[in-house]
Amino acid sequence: MRTLPAAAMAALTLAALASGCQDDSEHVSSRNAGGHGGLPAATAVPPAAPSSGLPGGLPPAASAQPRVPGTFTVAASGDVLLHDSVSRQARLDGGGQRDYRAILASVKPVISSADLAICHLETPLAPPRGPFSGYPAFSVPQEIAPALADLGYDTCSTASNHTLDKGAAGVDRTLNVLDRAGIAHTGSARNAAEAARPDILRVGPEKVPVAQLSYAYGFNGYKIPKDKPWLTNQISGARILADAKRARMAGAKVVIVSMHWGREYEHKPTAGQIQLARKLLASRDIDLIIGHHVHVVQPFGRATNGKWVAYGLGNLIASQGPNAGDKHEGMVARFTFARSGARWKVTRAEMVPTLIDPGPPFRLVDVTASLADPNLDGPRRQQLNAVLQRTYAVARSRGAAVTLAR
Repeated sequence: MRTLPAAAMAALTLAALASGCQDDSEHVSSRNAGGHGGLPAATAVPPAAPSSGLPGGLPPAASAQPRVPGTFTVAASGDVLLHDSVSRQARLDGGGQRDYRAILASVKPVISSADLAICHLETPLAPPRGPFSGYPAFSVPQEIAPALADLGYDTCSTASNHTLDKGAAGVDRTLNVLDRAGIAHTGSARNAAEAARPDILRVGPEKVPVAQLSYAYGFNGYKIPKDKPWLTNQISGARILADAKRARMAGAKVVIVSMHWGREYEHKPTAGQIQLARKLLASRDIDLIIGHHVHVVQPFGRATNGKWVAYGLGNLIASQGPNAGDKHEGMVARFTFARSGARWKVTRAEMVPTLIDPGPPFRLVDVTASLADPNLDGPRRQQLNAVLQRTYAVARSRGAAVTLAR
């Protein structure tokens, strides 16, 4: 649910080659390596009683709760990656004008009902009439921004390996379009002053100041110009901790970090991801980490101090080939924060499994909501139940007790 006007963050330079994100097969890109981290070790998902009421004997989902005073909710989703086939469907839906709302409509109830909704816009936006391009150097239609606003997104992270695909002009244009759509942004900046100003939104009935930060592992070989170090944010543990502290000093009571990291198409987080999550969550200045980039779902983790990380949310929308398999499976993560003394802590972590259905028509599917339809035919029910089972198993594979949301 939109709670504040857009707060700035972005500007960049250069064009790109790219690692990954093409329509079919992508090559692996990850710089992460290292020893074992400090979040819970992987454990098997405990078997659920057949009487759970959900397909396949999964444990019952956390039911919708009436608003509790002293709480607010955050919904976060995976990569927004507009391949050509996605935009072709948007043009069909819009009768010649690109309209992405029908493609994304299934998750609107989840996104719009959150007190703070966070998206990850992976690619730069093109001029109104193009030219448009896909992998390896993306430049995608601007119409995605009002569609994201219509879903209820409040803010988007913009630091990714494609941030520099269309240079400074592409970055400026992307942030200008997000501004016009009323969506805040963080991860890149149009000038030094914008980069220095934390993206803080006031969230929920109590208007809690929540900051979002955004970083990427790299930019497909392109370097941030030395005379413009503020153009975009590259992952550095020391830098992230310093930025989080600055956000706290600016008034943030909660700090959420969006990370474009990991090894593409691998469900298991790298040792580097685990180590960095451990380091960041040990800080009093950081409350939650949300991960992107790998294009498949990765598990949730919970640190010993009770803080959460969602290592990878998969794709919200993308079209990585007709046989993309788990690259078409994603999830929306939903976190409930509650007041704990002078601080706010996550008291519940939930997930909404999603499926990108290549159609026709091309659509994003809320898996749990679809399975609740008594008229769903047998083969489709079997397919969606398998998606739910796989996504749930991955989400819990490191032992963190995330539940299904509905």
